[in-house]
Amino acid sequence: MTEYLTVEDHDVQLRDGTIKLHGPAGFEGMRKAGRLAAEILDALAPLVVPGVRTDYLDDVVRQMTLDGGAVPATLGYRGYTHSCCISINHVVCHGIPSEKTLKDGDIVNIDVTPLLDGWHGDTSRMYLVGDVPLKAKRLVDVTYECLMMGIEHARPGARLGDIGAAIQAHAEKQRYGVVREFCGHGLGRLFHDAPEVVHAARAGTGPELKPGMFFTIEPMINLGKPGVKILEDGWTAVTRDRSLSAQFEHSIGITEDGCEIFTASPKGLDKPPYAA
Repeated sequence: MTEYLTVEDHDVQLRDGTIKLHGPAGFEGMRKAGRLAAEILDALAPLVVPGVRTDYLDDVVRQMTLDGGAVPATLGYRGYTHSCCISINHVVCHGIPSEKTLKDGDIVNIDVTPLLDGWHGDTSRMYLVGDVPLKAKRLVDVTYECLMMGIEHARPGARLGDIGAAIQAHAEKQRYGVVREFCGHGLGRLFHDAPEVVHAARAGTGPELKPGMFFTIEPMINLGKPGVKILEDGWTAVTRDRSLSAQFEHSIGITEDGCEIFTASPKGLDKPPYAA
């Protein structure tokens, strides 16, 4: 049985399987953290170009996070030593920044989570590097559409399965694979919390959405089959068939009549091409 717990701003929150319901202070905290996260991704848009090193982009993320009065939630998380994840081409998620340079035609996901005043602003966005093939652009476009279709179903009285069902239907209509091994999650004071937000599901199933719930929706869509594997570093997830993969992520809160996107771009740069 799903348990819901109404929490106040000052409450100590535990990862105990309950779905937290937040009040106005929580929404305000998430707005600030989410805006900083979105501003960081906005600032990266002109920097994601052929020849740039991914560890340089990680340095930019770290400095902007600190300058914004926050800390990167990923830095030190379960031994992770970087301030963001950068996933290129067939990397599904959790790509590790390194001396690797981006190449013309790459597609790249950058995932950031500033922890600001105790609140996590978790978001990721795709970037197109130079002249990207049409099939890769189409994958990126459809993945963004999947995210927004999932968000359209995030409203009081709906079920979590409604979100996954909408995403799965749209992706599979294009004959793309929906990754099952990773999912969205509750967040707020905690980086990862209940509920799990799967991106392939049956409508009408799962916990009921209630005002005050905070969670991410972050579909990972593959150009080929949905299968993934983890590399020996213990972090990097790649497609088993080496096909391209794309992901977008927003943090949202359920309101009385719908949902609020905490991580929307202040500059309207929610999907590429950002130069336009």
